[in-house]
Amino acid sequence: MSTPPGSLAPEKEPLVVLLLGPTGSGKTALALALAERFHGEIVSCDSVAVYRGMELGTAKPTPEERACIPHHLIDVTTPDYPFTAGEYIRQARTVLRAIAARGRLPIVSGGTGLYMRALTEGLFAGPVRHEDLRARLRHSAQTRGGAWLHRLLARLDPASAARIHANDAPKLIRAIEICVAARRPMSDILAHDSLTGFCLLRIGLNPPRQQLYDRLNRRCAEMFGAGLVEETRALLAQYGPVKALDSLGYKQALAVLAGTLSLEEAIQVAQQGHRHYAKRQITWFRREPDVHWLEDFGDAFNALNQAAALVQCSFSEPLE
Repeated sequence: MSTPPGSLAPEKEPLVVLLLGPTGSGKTALALALAERFHGEIVSCDSVAVYRGMELGTAKPTPEERACIPHHLIDVTTPDYPFTAGEYIRQARTVLRAIAARGRLPIVSGGTGLYMRALTEGLFAGPVRHEDLRARLRHSAQTRGGAWLHRLLARLDPASAARIHANDAPKLIRAIEICVAARRPMSDILAHDSLTGFCLLRIGLNPPRQQLYDRLNRRCAEMFGAGLVEETRALLAQYGPVKALDSLGYKQALAVLAGTLSLEEAIQVAQQGHRHYAKRQITWFRREPDVHWLEDFGDAFNALNQAAALVQCSFSEPLE
């Protein structure tokens, strides 16, 4: 298998490109172009694109694009599965190592800032022990039976329950304790270490704001025009009102189905939601360290050339 031009010497850490930016800024186009030029594979960093069947509202790469360039962490589970940041860390880091082992360039692209930061910096460690809570859990297990702990954890954190044996009371108690104390699944906070073993190149897209908003308005209207309400109806029938359907676009499509918004109103509300989301993303990503910002869309010729130059330079020179 061919390797990227000017690839890193064996003793150096492999490069990972992180493409940041608001929704609609052209990250997908830039990721595809860089992957083609540098023998790369794309790792999605989108909290909704992980779900199968959620196509129109997620702006996933097309099947044709995915056939040309290997993509990862798209369509990995169903909308009724509680996919978490912790689960994303585990799967994404495994994928990064596998891509690098194949001598190819990992390109992480997506707008879920929490997932991107968790991937590189990890999540906070679990809380300290709470002996009173642990004692109550042990007492309940004795009175209700050993399987009760596993059933409780399965409700709080299905991912952890799937990994811990139903008879392993100490681990079950600790997992439940963490979930209750942290008010989030333990699977979210297990992977709390920073990403190591890679050189990170962060490239950010920050196109002109009004042009971005215009593009988002058009894309949102096109989603509804392509059948977002019908897709949402099918998802609702198959999975019920799952949390994944609270995401932008789907939430407004649900309102159309419920009769609380007209189609025109839903489009307008979704457009405004996408514009506000883009603004929040820009604020979030501005806090990321060492980002090389490109003041253009990712599908612009100049942006591709600038990004390609950054990648090429990073193969032979250590990143600052």
